Formats: sequence, structure tokens, C-alpha cells
Amino acid sequence: MSACTPTRPSDPTPTRRAHPPHSPPPAPRRRFRVAGEDVSASIAVFLIALPLSLGIALATGAPLQAGLVAAAVGGLVAGRLGGSPLQVSGPAAGLTVVTADLIQRYGWRTTCAITVLAGLAQLGLGCLRVARTALAVSPAIVHGMLAGIGVTIAVAQLHIVLGGNPQSSVLANVRALPAQLAHLHPAAVAVSALTLALLLLWPRLPDPAGRLLRKVPAPLVAVAGATATASLTGLTLPKVELPSWRSHALAGLPEGPALGLVAAVLTITLVCSVQSLLGAVAVDKLVASRPGPAVRVHRSDLDRELLGQGAANIVSGALGGLPVAGVAVRSTANVNSGAVSRNSTMLHGVLVVVAALLMVPVLELIPLASLAALVMAVGIQMVSLHHIRTVTRHREVLVYAATTLGVVLLGVLQGVALGIAVAVATALHRLTRTRITHDEQEGVHHVRVRGQLTFLAVPRLSRALHLVPHGAHAVVELDGSFMDHAAYESLQDWQKTHTAQGGTAEFTGRRGGLSLTPGGEADASEPTDAPGTTGMAGPAGMAGPAGPAGVAGVAESAGAPGPAGLSAATGCRCRPWTPWRNHQCERPPTAPESAPPALAGAGAGTTPDAGTTPDTAATPGAGADTGTGTGTSRQPDGERGGSPVAPAAPGRGGHRLARGISAFQRNTAPLVRGELARLAREGQRPSQLFLTCADSRLVTSMITSSGPGDLFVVRNVGNLVPLPGAENGDDSVAAAIEYAVEVLQVRSITVCGHSGCGAMQALLGSEPGGAQTPLRRWLRHGRPSLERMADDSRPWARLAGRRPADAVEQLCLTNVIQQLEHLRAHESVARALAAGALELHGMYFHVGEAQAYLLSGVEEDQVFDHVREEDDVAV
Repeated sequence: MSACTPTRPSDPTPTRRAHPPHSPPPAPRRRFRVAGEDVSASIAVFLIALPLSLGIALATGAPLQAGLVAAAVGGLVAGRLGGSPLQVSGPAAGLTVVTADLIQRYGWRTTCAITVLAGLAQLGLGCLRVARTALAVSPAIVHGMLAGIGVTIAVAQLHIVLGGNPQSSVLANVRALPAQLAHLHPAAVAVSALTLALLLLWPRLPDPAGRLLRKVPAPLVAVAGATATASLTGLTLPKVELPSWRSHALAGLPEGPALGLVAAVLTITLVCSVQSLLGAVAVDKLVASRPGPAVRVHRSDLDRELLGQGAANIVSGALGGLPVAGVAVRSTANVNSGAVSRNSTMLHGVLVVVAALLMVPVLELIPLASLAALVMAVGIQMVSLHHIRTVTRHREVLVYAATTLGVVLLGVLQGVALGIAVAVATALHRLTRTRITHDEQEGVHHVRVRGQLTFLAVPRLSRALHLVPHGAHAVVELDGSFMDHAAYESLQDWQKTHTAQGGTAEFTGRRGGLSLTPGGEADASEPTDAPGTTGMAGPAGMAGPAGPAGVAGVAESAGAPGPAGLSAATGCRCRPWTPWRNHQCERPPTAPESAPPALAGAGAGTTPDAGTTPDTAATPGAGADTGTGTGTSRQPDGERGGSPVAPAAPGRGGHRLARGISAFQRNTAPLVRGELARLAREGQRPSQLFLTCADSRLVTSMITSSGPGDLFVVRNVGNLVPLPGAENGDDSVAAAIEYAVEVLQVRSITVCGHSGCGAMQALLGSEPGGAQTPLRRWLRHGRPSLERMADDSRPWARLAGRRPADAVEQLCLTNVIQQLEHLRAHESVARALAAGALELHGMYFHVGEAQAYLLSGVEEDQVFDHVREEDDVAV
């Protein structure tokens, strides 16, 4: 037996880790500990939340203590029960207009009752697990709602900044503004101007002193500076008044018309829920893009977040606090301050409670004009130029403008309803707006359809098609993702008539899922043979029925008919590089029954979408493969299929390659040419180095949903990273690592292993001695992984939810961890890790399950966790 062969028993789980069957291993006892990053982050968030909570309470007309109650409850209740660990909840500026209207209409105690009912409604929605449906609301509507609320806040607080009192509506505030400007209060204006100046200039302090000073939040500096100035100069100004907690008003029974109360509850529920859920998604993006060493923070559970927000609103309303929602400013500060768990959010709530009980004399020194200036600045920032540019780029500026004006002039609920109506009308307009053109180029007639093809466009489509003369070659470009039955039948009838009169027809574009059998019967359910093409059958050399892979074929050249619609040159019903099952093509019946073994390993990859292509890199051992072949009927489990197939003729591989390149130039190149031209101008700037096995079943672009310029890929047999050094090193892999880290400055390196790895099987079966072939010499770099697996003192890597299936899978997992250690030995990687500019990740891909696993453990608990489908949500 080889000295490297593992000496452990066949059961890969050691006896010391045994636990009852069908039950999870016992969880280790954990002490409650608060990380230092959470403590510092909670202080930063508290210093921002304190003045903002008072300012929002002032803007709504509620008791100022209500803002502190909402901030404390948001931190403690929503922070503990919510599904977004790093989102900070509290009184939000987006609720200011709604709450102010409710207080004016129903009084404070009824407003608190409405908040409680809204929390109950959120609990119901959370139990129904409908949180993700809120993300279906167009971002243009959400941004427009926030912009409208921001305008309303800014106009109202401007009166307090000038020393007056705000009116009941935006129009009333605008009408009263000239009179207010004529009767300025100099002291209020001076304090407000100082607050705004500090708020704007503090983040722009020059380095090096500014780097230290900017750690103090600008809102705290602005309010503290204005308060100190007002106190030292003896200015006479209205200031914060916090009555005794004994006289604090709690929620009462709702009083008012039932219909109005229901509308109020729905408004609070809608605004709180949408703002909190979108905020949770935004926090996930901030955490993912946060620089420095990766810290495992779970993605947001939106249904749990809705339940947490509902519980917080119930408690806040019952205790006489403002409505609670996720707050973008505090959440951003929490993430940027380095928070790693929900303890930072909860600790900030504790600090708010301490301040509300012990800092009342200090808080009562704050001038109201300073708080008004702070809230006015927040309202102005809610009208984001970035959001306006985004909605303009996506042609949704009309929806944004309608929502903003509706909120300003009519109210939040009415403005959102108006925005939804405009969004639906815009979508219907786009669905029915189809542009159809016809032109002739070098004897070929082009009919181009831009937009969705519905029955409303059939008359114009028919007129354009009948401009094509009899017997001519026509190309119909369908640039849309939808076609109804009327349009389909119109195209089918024209194609039959045109080909019967000696013409030819070719259908291209983004419209997929359309194929016709030779008998003329329509089948709109089969996928097309390649991204960006549509096959339509006909007697003039068009596609025949779908091949064994379920892919409709198209003749290699238009107007070159072959038997049964096949290409005479190849006799194959599928295009190269696109079918899934190793290009299983039906061959003529006279072909031999099996392909020679030499063809194994020449399989081709596939692309999940246009613009994403399989990638390979030549490194030692690259190109070897153990799982797929070309021209064979091999099934996914490696056994022969039932239908005999023919071997490739001499030179067939080169012809297949040429046809694949031709298909790329015709179909995919037009879609990616602009992006590749940009990359050619700017150069490559990938964010990741992806080091994986040369196995042909691993299509890195497909399993990572990446495209040109995203990944710098290194492939070799066994995804090995040789240790640096003259004896053990490998210049090819080391050069790629150095180039990626030092020149391309990638931010992460991923080592990806996979199931059924032939290199790991060879390592397990290796015996000492024998001829030192190039493959055996290369595999010596994997022996440390074999020794690691055989070492009883080291923990065993494992998959989440199950044990490794066998020793090969155990070695595949162990090899990923070992190669990560080898990476750290490279000088360029070590320097980048020390500087916090690089992250290392381990990944395992189970080919048969099409399931990816990411290494999430530490030295004592190395686990490869599932990457779930719901983890990849983008809004």
C-alpha cells in the first residue's frame, strides 16, 4: 500500500464525531460575546440616530420622545427579530409626511393605534410569505415616492429654518414662503446655516487630520456645533422640550371614520414594508461589496424581516412611538463601520434608551432650528440625482415624475397609486408599440421587427412581408421576447406561401421558441438551436425536426437544401457548441455503431446566454478530461445509450470547429461586439481569479453566470496550486497567480473542485514506483492533500447536510482546502492578504446535482455550504 493512501476506516466520519443517525450533530455551547466591530459600529449608528430621531419627531408634529421610543424599539425589537442582520430600523424620513398627516387628522393617540394595527398587518403578510412580492414594485415608483416625500419634508422644514411654522400642505407652504422670507428670524437662520455648513463640510475635511475626524458622524457634529454656538452666544431660540416620561402619551383606541382608518393602516403598512424590504436588499449589496477580509453575514430573510418590522411597529405604537421602518442612512453607517452581526443594531437601541433616560438635560439644549436644518438636508438628499439618471436610462422617467408629483400634491398613497397606473400604462404602450421596417441589401430582403409582436402589429407585419418579391431570399429579424398566436400564424402562412413560390426565408433575432415541422404543423414549445436564432422549417433547406437533444436544427447555409432539411455536409440536426448532451446527432443508418475511444474528451461546452462563452486556459495537464466525448451516445452516468452513432470522419473535428465559429460570428458576435469592443479599448479588469479543473464538464462561465472580462481563469488537472520553489513550484500556475494579483489586481481568488475528479481518483489509486510520466509528475502536487486527509489530527472537510459520498469526494473537498493553503504561500498572495486587498474562497461543484457549495468554516469546522437559488436575488 502506498504511504500516501489514507489509513482511516471506510466511514469518512471519525468515531469521535459520531452522533445518532438521522439527527444533526450536537451544537457547541456558545457564550454571548459582542465583537469589537459591533461595539464601534453601534456607537457610530447611535450618534447618527439620536439627532435624526428627534428631528423626524419634530417634523411630524409628534412628541419628541416618540422619536427616541421608535429608535430604541427599532434597534432592540426589529434588530433581534428581523431577517436582515445589519439593517438598522427606527423612525424613517420616508414616513414623515404620512405620520404628520395622521397626527393632524386623528390625533397622536389614534396615530399610535394605527401604528399598532399596521404592525399586525405586517405580521399577517409575513406569515403569508409574500415579502418578495413587494420587490415587484417598480424601482421608479419607490424612488419617486421617496423623492416626493423628500420634497414635502424640505419645503415644510424650510419654514422652521427661517424661524416660522410650517403649513399643512406643500402648496400652502409654497404660498406662505414669500411672507416668511419677509419676516426672517436672524438667530434661527444663523443656527440653521451653521448646521448645514457643518453637515456639508465635515465629510470633506482634508487628510490626514480629516481621516481621524471623519470618524465622528457629520449629523452629530452639525447639531452639537449649532447647540454649543447657541448656548455660548446666548441666542434666544425655541429648543427641544422633553416632558417627563410619566406624562408620556401611549396608544389609545382608534377614533375616526372606519374607511379612513383602514386607508391609514394600509398606507403605513405599504410604506414601512416596501422601504424596509428594499433597504434589506440594499444592505445585502453593501455587505457583498464591502472591502477587506470577508466576514460571513447571512443574506436577508425578507419574510422574517417583515415579521420583525411588524413586531417593532406593534411595540413602538403601544409605547407611544413613531412608526418604524428600515433606515438607509443608519444601515449604511452600520455596514461601513464594520458591523458583523445583529448585536450592533441591538446595542445601538440600548444606547438610545440610556440617552433618553440620562441625557435629557443635554438634549433640551438643542435648538429646534438645528434639527429642522438637519431634517431638511435629509429631505433634499432623498431626491437622488443617481436615481433620476437610472430611471432616465431605463426610460421610466415618466413613472418617476408622476409618482413624485402625486406624492407632493395628493399624498403618499395616492401618489403611489398614480405611479402604478402610469407604470402599467407605459408597459402596455411598450407591448403594443412595434416598429416594422423593410429594406433590400445586395439582393437580400430584410424585414426587421423591433418590439413585441402581437395581433395589433399583424397588419403592418403583413404589409412588410408582402413587399418581399416572389422567389427572393428574405431574412426576418425578430427582436423581441414575445409573440402571440395571431402573429405566429401570420408568419407561418407567409413562410409557406413564400417558399412554395421558390423563395427562401431565414428567421433570426432574439425571439426564440419557434419551430415548424416538415409537415407544416406549428410547435412553439421547442427551444431554438442557438441563442439569438429562430428555426422555421420549410422545403427550401430550412430546419427539420428537433434532434435527440431536443434542439431544432437549421441548415448550414440558407438556400442549400439537404435531405429532410439536414445539412448535406454534416448530416447533423444540431449546431455545434450549443446542444447539451455531447452533440448527440442522428447519423445516416449506414454508419458504424460506435465511435473510437480516441474521441473521448473532446466534448464541447455550452453557453447559458448570448455573450457568455466557455473558457479554457492552458496550464500543465490542461485539456485532459474524464467525462465526455464527441459523437458518442454516452449518457450522464457514463453508460452507452441505445442508439448507434457514427464516428467522426477524418478532419470532422476541424469542420465542427469551423461551423461553431461560423455560428458564433452569425448569431452571438452581433450581441457581444459592443461589450468586447469596450474591453478591447479599456483592457481586461476581472475581479476574480478562478482556478479550477480542466474537466470539460466544468463550464466556469455558466456556473458563475459570468461573461467576457469577468473572470481570469486558470485550469489544470486537479485544480492544483503547486507550492513556490525550485523543487516543487510550477512557473505556469505561479505566473498566472502573480499576474492576476499584481497586475490585474483581482479582489478574490476561488479554488473550485468538483465531483468525480479523475485526478483525485488517480491520487487515491497511486502506487510508489513506476514510470514518471508527465501526468504522474504533475499529480505529485496533490500529495499534500492526500496526506492531509490521512492526518487524524486535522478536521475533515464535509458537505452541508450530508457526509461525503466516498473517499474520492472527501479527497476532492480536502484538496480545495489544501490548495488554499498553498495559495497563501505565494508571496504576491501573502502581501495582498496582509493588506486586506484580497480574499480567498473555496468552492465545490457537484456535477451530477448541478449544485455549488462554498467553503464557510474555519480550521475547526470546515463545511461546504449550499449556494441556494434564492441567494441570488437582485433588485
